[in-house]
Amino acid sequence: MQVANPSVICHMFYFVKTPWWLKKLYPECVWQMPGQQKKIYLSFDDGPHPVATSFVLEQLEKYHAKATFFCIGKNIEEYPFIYEEILDAGHTTGNHTYNHLNGWKTADAVYMDNIVQAKKRIDSPLFRPPYGRATKFQLKLLKEKGMLPIMWSVLSGDFDPSLTKEQCLLNVLRNTGQGSIVIFHDSTKAFERLEYVLPRVLEYFSAKGFQFEKITGDKLQIMQ
Repeated sequence: MQVANPSVICHMFYFVKTPWWLKKLYPECVWQMPGQQKKIYLSFDDGPHPVATSFVLEQLEKYHAKATFFCIGKNIEEYPFIYEEILDAGHTTGNHTYNHLNGWKTADAVYMDNIVQAKKRIDSPLFRPPYGRATKFQLKLLKEKGMLPIMWSVLSGDFDPSLTKEQCLLNVLRNTGQGSIVIFHDSTKAFERLEYVLPRVLEYFSAKGFQFEKITGDKLQIMQ
């Protein structure tokens, strides 16, 4: 399906810019960061990855930018040195389950155990459900464990093979603004588009006076 306006929906039927009604359906999740300053919150899912994550770290350093990496537990076990590089560079990390589980298709006990397994490697209260899919009950269990579900304002679409790298860039440039949480993926599947888009996003918004910040638990306390 070809849709002219990338701010609404893309070929794989996902929203590039999160609609207000979806935020209302899941008020227990963080969709946007508070504050009146020109700050953008870049986030990267599915790493660490030996090529993609290293590229991201290099690009962020060029602009003195900070970001948040939602990591898969088994990938940390495979590439622990890359995970340490993320932390050493001053970025924050969050839990993205141990095996990239879809909460809608996973029994609650199995899902929570998988998150706990990842938590052994990821010392963070931040959590992002893979595919953005977790049930209301799973989100309740997460809150009871002191974890904060972080969603997004803008989905770059870098994971979508039907998008050109230019379309992916427009997704971000047209929909990102003050307080936006933007998702990229530091993965093999996304790397061709990520490699093109990320440097241009950093350059474009830096020239407009924006800063790139990481998400931290203390920033979110005022939203609870």
